[in-house]
Amino acid sequence: MLVCGLLAGLAFAMAIDKVLPEATAQSLLEPGADGRDTADESQAMRRLPGSREEVMLSYAPLVQQVAPAVVNIYTARRVQSRSRSAFFDEFFGRGRMSAPPRTQQSLGSGVIVGQDGLIITNNHVVDGAEQILVSLADRREYAAKLVFTDAQLDLALLQVSTEGVQLPTVDFGDSERTEVGDIVVAIGNPFGVGQTVTSGIISAVARTGVGISDYQFFLQTDAAINPGNSGGALIGLDGTLVGVNTAIYSRSGGSNGIGFAIPVNMVRQFLAGAKTGRIVRPWLGADTQAVTRELAASLGLDRPSGVLIRKVSVGGPAAKAGLRVGDIVTAINGQAATDPGTLRYLAGSRPLGEVVQFSVLRGDRELSVDLRLIEPPESPPRDETMLTGNHILTGVQVANLSPRLASELGTDLPESGVIVTGLTRGAPAARLNFVRTGDIIESVNDQAITSVDGLETAVAGTSTEARVRFSRGGQMAECVFQAPRFFRCRS
Repeated sequence: MLVCGLLAGLAFAMAIDKVLPEATAQSLLEPGADGRDTADESQAMRRLPGSREEVMLSYAPLVQQVAPAVVNIYTARRVQSRSRSAFFDEFFGRGRMSAPPRTQQSLGSGVIVGQDGLIITNNHVVDGAEQILVSLADRREYAAKLVFTDAQLDLALLQVSTEGVQLPTVDFGDSERTEVGDIVVAIGNPFGVGQTVTSGIISAVARTGVGISDYQFFLQTDAAINPGNSGGALIGLDGTLVGVNTAIYSRSGGSNGIGFAIPVNMVRQFLAGAKTGRIVRPWLGADTQAVTRELAASLGLDRPSGVLIRKVSVGGPAAKAGLRVGDIVTAINGQAATDPGTLRYLAGSRPLGEVVQFSVLRGDRELSVDLRLIEPPESPPRDETMLTGNHILTGVQVANLSPRLASELGTDLPESGVIVTGLTRGAPAARLNFVRTGDIIESVNDQAITSVDGLETAVAGTSTEARVRFSRGGQMAECVFQAPRFFRCRS
């Protein structure tokens, strides 16, 4: 079970503002402008303790430098309570008064990234909050405004008004240079006990598929992280931010030594998106799959390694770079691409317009391919449409898939086809519970569906009988309808 956040007990007020201040520090958005070491210097700093005195070294100077930039965040929102007798009232048809709303309060952490009061935290810490209060390490308190958020990255940007007083900040590191075994320090406010510092190591980098957010790339650490640490800082020994603590894997609700942090390079990408009002993730123009043991054996590889290119979009970055179906990508900019999620992270954490180097295995040859990262196109236009008429799909909202829409939805979706984006209450498909948001309509009465226009034409004459085939999470299913009552689905 993944655990984030903690109930707390404070009340306060704020106003919501969606305008990002111009004072966002440019240094936070530009790699290399924050005092990071070169790769050689960073590697040279990694060594085992050489004496008893070195083992007894303290983290205190590091904590004193960074801790003032880590804050506590308290939120509150009103939720409607359900009266204790609601079930009996509904069962016997009695009218009833709704229970009065109650205030739900929660706790998290944050990191000051701008001296003018810009603060990074997790989206789930402030999601739905009507009031946000920020408490600094020196106990100063400020009401905060939510200025930008991205649910896929699970990040949010807050602004507090300091009336000209500059706040302490933390410098950004480079999460691509973070290695398994590096010592890190986690700072946050677990269980509301107050600012707490724990230490550990990086257990894994580019961890994917852990079910925390849609855009899943995390640093894993064994530094103790508990509820309330969400949004807090994960700091390297050079005093720079390497990640934002997000969640833990736990059966009890406490730390089991498996914590996850959003890499700082993704935070940098989020801040760049905050300046423009939207986050655009780079598009590769290629569909990939992991190289399994069976696939490796069929390809003559000595072990399963890399990512197989199984489809290349015409005119996309991969095609222009010369990548082909059957190529195996082994690394990006020298970092191993072990699965499709890692490949997306290594490319997705780089800015648009940058040229990245793909290490490729093509047959028995090793190649180096340069690929320029670009914005995903919206081709075809999404043409979001609510289906109407006398048929089983009336009341279902659909759209044309494109690289842009697939990226926005943040899941492993094809870049073409027709996707369900919503259902109206009372729609036949909703009552029968056979189609859901995110399903891809493949065919109607054996007519392949490739566009919204094509779907509207296909369903126009299906008032008495329809056979709808669709995919959900890669699994195919088919439902058959015959007026007035026959309904059967099979996968």
